[in-house]
Amino acid sequence: MMSDKSKEPVSDDLPEGAHTEFEKSMSYGDYLDLPTLLSAQNPVTAEHDEPLFIMIHHISELWMKLGLHELLAAGKNISKDNLNPSFKMLSRVSAIQSQLIETWGVLSTMTPADYLKFRDQLGQSSGFQSHQYRQIEFFLGNKKPALLAPHRHDETILGLLSETLNNPSLYDEAILLLSRRGFEIDSIVTERDWSEVHEANASVQAAWLTVYQDPEAHWDLYELAEKLVDLEDSFQRWRYRHLITVTRIIGHKRGTGGTSGVDYLAKALNHRFFPELWEVRTVL
Repeated sequence: MMSDKSKEPVSDDLPEGAHTEFEKSMSYGDYLDLPTLLSAQNPVTAEHDEPLFIMIHHISELWMKLGLHELLAAGKNISKDNLNPSFKMLSRVSAIQSQLIETWGVLSTMTPADYLKFRDQLGQSSGFQSHQYRQIEFFLGNKKPALLAPHRHDETILGLLSETLNNPSLYDEAILLLSRRGFEIDSIVTERDWSEVHEANASVQAAWLTVYQDPEAHWDLYELAEKLVDLEDSFQRWRYRHLITVTRIIGHKRGTGGTSGVDYLAKALNHRFFPELWEVRTVL
């Protein structure tokens, strides 16, 4: 009878103790569900650069999923006056944004000619329709009910985004915390319609000014403020790198999703999520 050569280990090359039998146990590929993950890239053309385009967006969506996981948890901790865990979560989000920024550098290796070979086949699909990106923006405070429109075809996603839109943002939770700590915050800020964008308010700026003038007396609030500034700093660099990459590849063409493209992205850079935290630096 012939022996089963496939089961004979190559002892000279195999690390001592390495597991090789997985008929009854979970392997690396099983744990990560790699067959599902690696089969999700389905180009609609045979063009060489389309897999790059798809995978960069897949990677970005995975990072955004983790970012949302951390942001939402940080918001819950802030709402419970439990700041220490939130600091690590917010630092992780800033690190995630650094990874997102780097993805634009990889995508920038695609030339305009490369992209034009398959751009028309994308139809009306666009990153503008990313519901995870929209949830991040809503949770950071850039609330625009009209931006629910691209998601009306999916009740689950629409419900998720509507809930984020109508609940306090991350910054709202920080301001409510200031109020609970005894700072005098105007009721028009603490009792407002959460679906509206927060506007800079003098009472909020005064509260943060007190924190910054005496960090030792308000150390955890001071650290929270700086974590939020780090977060917005990273987010703005992500937005800017997106703008430069799009400009490099398509110039001022209209986006596949119907937006004005570069001009739309440039306007987004003007929005501040946490305005008083930037203004307080001037009045210190």
